[in-house]
Amino acid sequence: MAAALVFDIETIPDVAGLRRLHDLPEDLPDAEVAEFAFQQRRAATGSDFMPLHLQRVVTISCALYSPGQFRIFSLSEPESGEGEIIQRFFDGVEKYTPQLVSWNGGGFDLPVLHYRGLIHGVAAPRYWDLGGGDYLDSRDFKWNNYISRYHQRHLDMMDLLALYQPRANAPLDDLAKLMGYPGKLGMDGSAVWGAWQEGRIAEIRDYCETDVVNTALVFLRFQKMRGALDHAGWEREVAMVRETLEKIDAPHWKEFLAAWPVNE
Repeated sequence: MAAALVFDIETIPDVAGLRRLHDLPEDLPDAEVAEFAFQQRRAATGSDFMPLHLQRVVTISCALYSPGQFRIFSLSEPESGEGEIIQRFFDGVEKYTPQLVSWNGGGFDLPVLHYRGLIHGVAAPRYWDLGGGDYLDSRDFKWNNYISRYHQRHLDMMDLLALYQPRANAPLDDLAKLMGYPGKLGMDGSAVWGAWQEGRIAEIRDYCETDVVNTALVFLRFQKMRGALDHAGWEREVAMVRETLEKIDAPHWKEFLAAWPVNE
């Protein structure tokens, strides 16, 4: 089984971009720039959800999984700027060619990374290979690449489980909790902008990491359902995830484990 890179991103409004697009004064506070954009968006669409090209990436959290191995990490501000965060993510794809695993990654996370990576001049040749590149095994990518919706190098579990029917989509939080996993703890995507304004950057990263582990646990259950893991193998891999988190001395993992019953 190839390594799987389970990932999730957190974003805030691209205030600098909004200033540029709307010719707003540089001294206008970020909160007022964002509120101006929210009001325009609500008037146009009924929602203040910003278009994907105006979503600034502040965190990409990842779980690198292969049988018997599990590692959780984040690429985040303030340690790195947006362009560096995105480049490092695609550098990992370039180096390891993992299977990407997401929940709604095809509908949100990856399109955001496409637009924002383009803005920052990010290079991602392995990711964009459709079978005509210079890699020795490039022809394989014609039949299985990261871009095609129906290929497996990127597994968007929400999309697949809904059989590609948006009306059948399920929220990760609901599904994780129905399986006995913690689901979202203390924050959701709608609270990220407020947390950012208050300087709670580490809290945003922690929230993103817990979402990734929820996704990883759902992925393991899916691997059992599709026959990639038998019951004993699934129990072993889930126990490995729990043991990995128990070794990390961080409050969000203590909270996560407290909300995760031992007997699922």
